[in-house]
Amino acid sequence: MVGLFAGIGGLELGLGEHGWRTELLCEIDTGAQAVLSARFPDVEVHGDVTRLRALPSGIELVAAGFPCQDLSQAGRTAGITGARSGLVDEVFRLVRRKRGPRWLLIENVPFMLQLGRGQAMRHITAALEELGYTWAYRVVDARAFGLPQRRERVLMLASRTEDPRPILFGADAGPRMVGDAQTDPCGFYWTEGVRGLGWAVNAVPTLKGGSGLGIASPPAVRLPSGEIVTPGITDVERLQGFSPGWTTPAVAVPGVRAGHRWKLVGNAVSVRMANWAGGRLATAADDPIPEELELSGQRWPSAAWGRAGIAYRVPVSTWPVHEPYEDLRWFLEDAQLLSARATAGFLRRAGRGSLRFPPGFLADMENHLLRMGGFPQEAA
Repeated sequence: MVGLFAGIGGLELGLGEHGWRTELLCEIDTGAQAVLSARFPDVEVHGDVTRLRALPSGIELVAAGFPCQDLSQAGRTAGITGARSGLVDEVFRLVRRKRGPRWLLIENVPFMLQLGRGQAMRHITAALEELGYTWAYRVVDARAFGLPQRRERVLMLASRTEDPRPILFGADAGPRMVGDAQTDPCGFYWTEGVRGLGWAVNAVPTLKGGSGLGIASPPAVRLPSGEIVTPGITDVERLQGFSPGWTTPAVAVPGVRAGHRWKLVGNAVSVRMANWAGGRLATAADDPIPEELELSGQRWPSAAWGRAGIAYRVPVSTWPVHEPYEDLRWFLEDAQLLSARATAGFLRRAGRGSLRFPPGFLADMENHLLRMGGFPQEAA
């Protein structure tokens, strides 16, 4: 396989657990390059996909978690033609020159289904069909694989020679309850409070990449005791399925700040999600396919497939499996108390807005602020 826009190797690591051998990695971020070189020492790391002339011979799978900055709600939402997300066309260029590997696996944010009234998806599916591919995609939630992070991502699988439907649609466990807000820790974003909160029971909300300046944007967690903490970098590495310290090599690069590790982790593909895809590729070719309906209108559902200009909706959930769920408390080994400044800032924003909060939450925030010394003088 080849990994394009490889980040810190989430797709490659998960697929590798099912026998896929990475022959080439391509990633432009210098911090991520350092991580890839350290963690995949025998694999060539290429820096710029636009300068990559061809794929190595014998490649059976191309994995591409192409940049989502122009597609995400948190980003610029410039669309599929944006400077970063438009790089997905480089994937199609390389696949065209190679006459097509057996599999193409693409990962991105669910907002790509909505952006521009479906423009991004129409662009991608049209390009795949022009290359002779049958495609299928499904939105999946990382919590299905036992990780306490509410992180939904689109997994798209395409092939010229195989049917991707059994792999993506042949297993469906349905949504499940993973905790109780009164007895379990709850994650939220302390940087919000006016229009949103990101509230998640026994999970953190989707980890973010932080700012382009390397300033971290960690979530916070309300513990049942009422304490408010923020996970550390090794905690969030584990929440993405990596081993603690996975991104440490990044800070050895001159000019890369320690906070850049948060961006690398926030932009990564969940290893367990990739592991699930690898397992399905290995075992699911004959699984039954759910009933499907021809897709009409401009709205893209959470799961669909198509070929030759015709697309079909597939009624499956974002939880393909129910792996044993791991309590969020197990992922807070490096956590620190939320600072008084951060807590005060959140409470000020919450007071200005009209957002409704879970019962007892604001009282816990106020009590936490008192324990941390009250409103800082600058924030008063």
